Amino acid sequence: MPLSRFHALREYLNQVILGQPVLTESLLIALIADGHLLVEGPPGLAKTRAVKALCDGVEGDFHRIQFTPDLLPADLTGTDIYRAQTATFEFEAGPIFHNLILADEINRAPAKVQSALLEAMGEGQVTVGKNSYKLPELFLVMATQNPLENEGTYPLPEAQLDRFLMHLNLDYPDAETEFEIMRMSRKEALKQAAPSVEPIIQKDIFEAREESLELYLAEPLEKYIVDIVMATRQPQRYSDELASWLEYGVSPRATLALERCARARAWLQKRDFVSPEDIQAVAPNVLRHRLLLSYQAQAEGVSSDQVIDYILSQVAVP
Repeated sequence: MPLSRFHALREYLNQVILGQPVLTESLLIALIADGHLLVEGPPGLAKTRAVKALCDGVEGDFHRIQFTPDLLPADLTGTDIYRAQTATFEFEAGPIFHNLILADEINRAPAKVQSALLEAMGEGQVTVGKNSYKLPELFLVMATQNPLENEGTYPLPEAQLDRFLMHLNLDYPDAETEFEIMRMSRKEALKQAAPSVEPIIQKDIFEAREESLELYLAEPLEKYIVDIVMATRQPQRYSDELASWLEYGVSPRATLALERCARARAWLQKRDFVSPEDIQAVAPNVLRHRLLLSYQAQAEGVSSDQVIDYILSQVAVP
């Protein structure tokens, strides 16, 4: 059964990625919901390790791409190579043609490189010259941003951020977890026994996606999702304060992402129906990067998370 395999994978991820349960669960949700993650947090929080661990538990290959200001689109997608033996051009695939991709510090690459990655994420293909090339059916990107450095970066525009299924904000682990990380690192250096998991075959992943889409979602909950989205677009219906915080609401992609992520979470929770708690649990990560706050909100120090919490407190739960 795909569900038991996913639970084993979640247990494995939590054993090797300590103190980041939101990250490990979000990786599984993104895998089931067929979307991509944008992860923001200080260096050293096991972002690369998390994707590698996910790759260990999934039938597929992994590649890390370090984004830099001198990166070119061809360094990502590949390019046409001239073969003197045949006097023809042959396409040489780039690192994007892997199942799991870590786009490290995506905001350090120029706009052309970012757009090449976003085409791959949105269309499942890359275009080189006049030809388009399909990517693997199983394709997941986890992009990272470092919030501590802004020098030499190219911030992603809001319209491009919308392509990510979820946006996670990571923070440092607590003291107890820090002890566990230190001990685990020592065991790994001594090559002592490490946790392992049987990889999930890609067929089971596609089956899990179908099963999550077949979960029962009551019509009042469909309306609840739409009401949350509409609250970002028509905030004056709820309060003048909320209206003063928002410049623009979220797009229809947010509606689709809320439903898919809520379904994936419910499936992981061993339920055959979606509950309001599923929608509320995924809402911050789904909406955080899609809201455009007003200057007033920024001046008052109001964050996107505070706005989302306020919306969830105001929209009636079925």
